[in-house]
Parts: sequence; structure tokens; C-alpha cells
Amino acid sequence: MLSTMANSDELLRSALQLPPEARAALAGSLLHSLDTPVDADAEAAWSKEIARRIGQLDDGSAKPLSWEEARRKISG
Repeated sequence: MLSTMANSDELLRSALQLPPEARAALAGSLLHSLDTPVDADAEAAWSKEIARRIGQLDDGSAKPLSWEEARRKISG
């Protein structure tokens, strides 16, 4: 396990030496490798929830928060 972490750290150091375009391509490839099949039921549920929340914003029943206010509430 330790050697895997050392290899990961070494790989990261090497990747950070690449030009920005190469780093972006590498990042895109790594993210793409994490893609998994989409759960159609979950996707439909999220779409429905998003539409419900947009409706609340449109009809005024929900009030958006500024980022500063949201951070205050999250931080406690």
C-alpha cells in the first residue's frame, strides 16, 4: 500500500510538470475513466427534483441564498 502511495505521489509530481494543455488532457482522461453507467431511475429522479426546485424559485416559494450567507449557515 505504501509503495502505491509513493508511486501515486511520484506520478502526480511528474504530471504537474506537464504543460497546461497536457495536464488538462490527462485530467479529462482520468475523469472519463471514472465514468460509470448511468442509473436511469436516479437520473429521472434528479431531473424531477431539479424541475421542482426551479419551479419553487420561479413562483417565489423558495428564496435563494448568497454564497456568503450559505457559507455562514454551513459553518454554523
